Amino acid sequence: MRFQVNRDVFSEAVSFAVKLLPQRTTLPILSGVLIETTDAGLTLSSFDYEVSSQTVIAAEVDEPGRVLVSGRLLNDIASRLPSAPVIISTDEGRVAVSCGSAHFTLLSMPVEEYPTLPTIGDPSGSLAAEDFSEAVAQVAVAASRDDVTPVITGVQLEIADGSISFIATDRYRVAVRQIAWAAADTGADAATALIPARTLVEVGKTFGHSGDVAVSITSTDDRELIAFSAGNKTVTSLLIKGNFPPVKRLFPESVDNYAVVGTAELVESVRRVALVLEREAALRFSFSTDGLTLEAIGSEQAQASESIDAFLTGADTVVSLKPAFLLDGLGAVHSEFVRISFTATENPNKPGPVLITSQSSKDQPGADNYRYLLQPNLLLR
Repeated sequence: MRFQVNRDVFSEAVSFAVKLLPQRTTLPILSGVLIETTDAGLTLSSFDYEVSSQTVIAAEVDEPGRVLVSGRLLNDIASRLPSAPVIISTDEGRVAVSCGSAHFTLLSMPVEEYPTLPTIGDPSGSLAAEDFSEAVAQVAVAASRDDVTPVITGVQLEIADGSISFIATDRYRVAVRQIAWAAADTGADAATALIPARTLVEVGKTFGHSGDVAVSITSTDDRELIAFSAGNKTVTSLLIKGNFPPVKRLFPESVDNYAVVGTAELVESVRRVALVLEREAALRFSFSTDGLTLEAIGSEQAQASESIDAFLTGADTVVSLKPAFLLDGLGAVHSEFVRISFTATENPNKPGPVLITSQSSKDQPGADNYRYLLQPNLLLR
């Protein structure tokens, strides 16, 4: 095998191929990148039985073939090569990489032992890449990081009525974003897929500026997987098995009691007042016609409070919220103002979840279909 390729193109392709590889694996062969010659040039692939990445790039192929090399090492080398064409060749189990005056020799891995990459079905539909990337970033912060309950470590995709919803929860909050979906002629009108949040975040970052992203949901006898494709890149992921909790029903149809606050001002105030909090402690938020007052009890040595403008509709309300969870929601709103709505419960001593949505102005709700529901802590009395 021997080929020549543009240095920048090759480095970017290797970086994409290794991005989703696990940091540690019990099977060293799964840490490799498979390089194969094709009619179009080169195909670079990685696969760890759960996630696969594949990209095709142009190259001048002198001798066809396929080789498997350590992905992390090849990525480190490719990212530091000088600005010159890259020449790669193989000889008796070794891979030679030459670029300008730089030369490397790597051991190849047994390519015949490498697993076959998953087969992708016909596209189920497509969505705008920028909307897709934004929706993933907004929702994934609410996914659980506790592997004890795998079903809530993922992001649920729900396709219906020409739209696709992204949903995540960790039991303390729920995030939902809905965007337009263009179903393919062969695609189903309704479908669901539960994808590991970590994988989906990387896919969102990778395909954020790719025009449209094609999505394929494939079911076989023993596995279900989803594929995202844009340009010359494809990522597949096994779906998480299990039933995602029906958290969308927790969102109220309407709320009459709410406050509108400047997003940036609220973020800065939360960060300041939270400085004196002990770990896992909550901030007290008092909403009234005079505005919003933030209070941190903190330790015996430190307390803090701050008042900012807020425009309240309905009754005065006091809630206690964890600052980190609140900041996640505020950071995902992407609007100058934010609406904080106070839901009611049957128990007057227990505040209902707080609903955070975007607000275009003091009087005009946002239109991005993003909702973030946060369960408040019981008030300290």
